[in-house]
Amino acid sequence: MLEEIIKERKRKVKELRENKLNPYPATVRRNAKIGEVLVGFLKLSSLKKKVWLTGRVRSLRDQGKIIFFDLEDESGKIQVVLKRDEFKDFRQIKNHLDIGDFVEVFGFPFKTQRGEKSIDVKSARIITKSLRPLPSDFYGLEDTEIRLRKRYLDLILNKDLRELFIKKTKFWKSVREFMDSDNFMEVETPVLESVPGGAEAEPFVTHHNALDEDFYLRISLEIALKKLIVGGFEKVYEIGRIFRNEGIDAEHLQDYTQLEFYWAYADYNDLKKFLEKMYKFVIKKTFGTLILNYQGKKINWGKKWGTVDYCKEFIKENKLDPKTVSKDDLIKRAKDLKIDIPSGSGKGRLIDLIYKKTVRPKLIQPCFLINPPVEIEPLAKRYEKDPRVVERLQIMACGTELGKGFSELNDPQDQRERFEEQMKLRAAGDKEAQMLDEEFLEALEYGMPPTTGFGMSERLFAVLADKPVREMVFFPPMKKRG
Repeated sequence: MLEEIIKERKRKVKELRENKLNPYPATVRRNAKIGEVLVGFLKLSSLKKKVWLTGRVRSLRDQGKIIFFDLEDESGKIQVVLKRDEFKDFRQIKNHLDIGDFVEVFGFPFKTQRGEKSIDVKSARIITKSLRPLPSDFYGLEDTEIRLRKRYLDLILNKDLRELFIKKTKFWKSVREFMDSDNFMEVETPVLESVPGGAEAEPFVTHHNALDEDFYLRISLEIALKKLIVGGFEKVYEIGRIFRNEGIDAEHLQDYTQLEFYWAYADYNDLKKFLEKMYKFVIKKTFGTLILNYQGKKINWGKKWGTVDYCKEFIKENKLDPKTVSKDDLIKRAKDLKIDIPSGSGKGRLIDLIYKKTVRPKLIQPCFLINPPVEIEPLAKRYEKDPRVVERLQIMACGTELGKGFSELNDPQDQRERFEEQMKLRAAGDKEAQMLDEEFLEALEYGMPPTTGFGMSERLFAVLADKPVREMVFFPPMKKRG
């Protein structure tokens, strides 16, 4: 059946060309968007203002001497009326028009007897002839795999989805607006790195032909931005793509957008005040409210955020102190919780896995989770009152992490020791442990001032929208069809 539809539409293309009509012209006439016509309809119709509109045909009703169809562009949808006695090219349109085609129409706004806002067409032409029927007209679009693989169809059929992606653009615009208003400088840093760093994640590897060297796609923006702080800039940020060769689930992607910023002469206490203000600004600007729903729970972003101590919560849920617990006791606890333990896992990885199983799901309302054990954060400064933990904060809500920042480690000797511990974990089989980065250590040896840094990804927007993150990117990675 699909083959027959395509064959018939190709026949119409051929026939249009034989009639000296181009079904794919480069130039069109348009003096208004449909949404503008709908808003100014009363004035336009009373003045009998001529309008040129363009858009896709979304429905088609042929009643012999009159053809009705709904025309849609990005701004809205309006009914179009073609009357045989008033439109010289009526038969040409009647014989060749299909749902899904793009059309240019010229006419006057008017209301039908039923009171529907419409366009009385005096001229029309097909400006893009579609060869395939839209799913709603042929086989539907219920399968998630098809929706994500052919996202353009999902967007055609789902207005709410289009609106959600418009909100996502507004989300990142508001982030930039807030950062710029506080005199942060937006920068760009390399996607290709000789040593991946700034996070615990397995990288993607690629080969640079001109240099004949293997490079990694960056797993974080951190190291390059810190080098800019060493170089003398005091407030820098980047919104860019990062790449992590890890599993797919509702919260994780391999290719996504992240914000990171670094702020000299500030620490994680300064960060707390700044971030609560930023998140509230961005959420209100994007969604118009600070109270949102997530999986049936009401999340109040507008209240004063609380502060939760990582180690205290870990002890409360597991009866183990992460600052002093042995690796054997952690392995036993992980097994009791039926947690899969990756090869080469050290204390930090075990603590993190147990935390994610027992503590994280219970942090529903927005709060700061602070001061985790030093083993799980190789790039954060130790807490002066207790060097067994680090000055790190995470923004928690909805049972997940929605941003992470810390007082940055700027002691090159301490940093080297922590990198060396990470390299031991890599040698034991932990592919996500960080690599020792001699260039970064050299930069630190020239001196980096006391600095705080923070990162958040588009997971935040997905959670705010109450959607899986995979559905909040236009084209998520998909397995190639066999």
